[in-house]
Amino acid sequence: MRTLFSTADYKPKDSFRLWRETVFERIVPVELTPAAAHGFTGTLEAAEVGPLLMTRITQSAVTTVATPNTIRQHGKYETLNVAITLKGRVFCAQDDRTAIQHPGDIVVMDRRPATMGSDVDTQTLFVELPRQCLERALGSTRRFTALTIGADQVGTSMVTTFFQELVRMASRLTPDMSNRLSSIGIDLIVASIAERLAHETPRNIQGILIFQRALAHIEAHLGDVNLDPARLAAAVGVSLRHLQALFREQDRNIADWIWRRRLEIAAQRLTDPGFAHLSVGELAYNCGFSTQSHFSRRFKESYGISPSEYRCRNRGVPEIIC
Repeated sequence: MRTLFSTADYKPKDSFRLWRETVFERIVPVELTPAAAHGFTGTLEAAEVGPLLMTRITQSAVTTVATPNTIRQHGKYETLNVAITLKGRVFCAQDDRTAIQHPGDIVVMDRRPATMGSDVDTQTLFVELPRQCLERALGSTRRFTALTIGADQVGTSMVTTFFQELVRMASRLTPDMSNRLSSIGIDLIVASIAERLAHETPRNIQGILIFQRALAHIEAHLGDVNLDPARLAAAVGVSLRHLQALFREQDRNIADWIWRRRLEIAAQRLTDPGFAHLSVGELAYNCGFSTQSHFSRRFKESYGISPSEYRCRNRGVPEIIC
């Protein structure tokens, strides 16, 4: 990992102010309050592997608060942080849940009001990743934010070991290997969270399984222009009303989720060289849109530009040529 900032490089009177500014830029704008008025020390190291942004923070006792105001400043709503405690003891609170993490424990923090803090020196590895990577497999993050995923779990131990080795080797990885390993790391995180949730008193195990089957069916049939909430309910063997209730428990709407996933896949394919031979109309149809005009309208509503403009910009081709 490369060192982005160390208070050892600055005068004590300036170090905490500069530290706070660096945290604002690297992670998210937050309110920081050191436990002691003087003597704060901290080191911030960073590495990027595929879509993962990893930051290792070693710091004196401090309280970190994300408020509605600070959250509005960063605009990172499509990502979240997985925090792996490496040293010390960390307290966190979010979504009416509080927990304490010790070395080897993991916790997920989303882009909502939250508090993290410690009364001792700590070292934490933050892994910033796309929220859809977790929500697609596990449902709403409200199910597991600020939930301690203990080091005693087999999956958690594997996550900690894997990411410590990943940051050590990050500078030596090729782009292809970075993408492959980041995918493995995300799968390990998902598995460890799922293992932890299995220990919770289940509210509705059957309902969760049905919800997961529904998500998997959507992913497998996004290209089916006839896929809609009613057909999805029939495919997983429940009534439409029951399936809608299961999606509401995860803060989702069935139709909105189907269209969101179609648009996300279409956006990926618009910039993928492997789909460059397809016209926008063909690509739209393959992603489940019945007409190009319908696709273009929805795409522009979500991304602010037309599919053709999006393809040109992300391929680095001047729009006049496209």
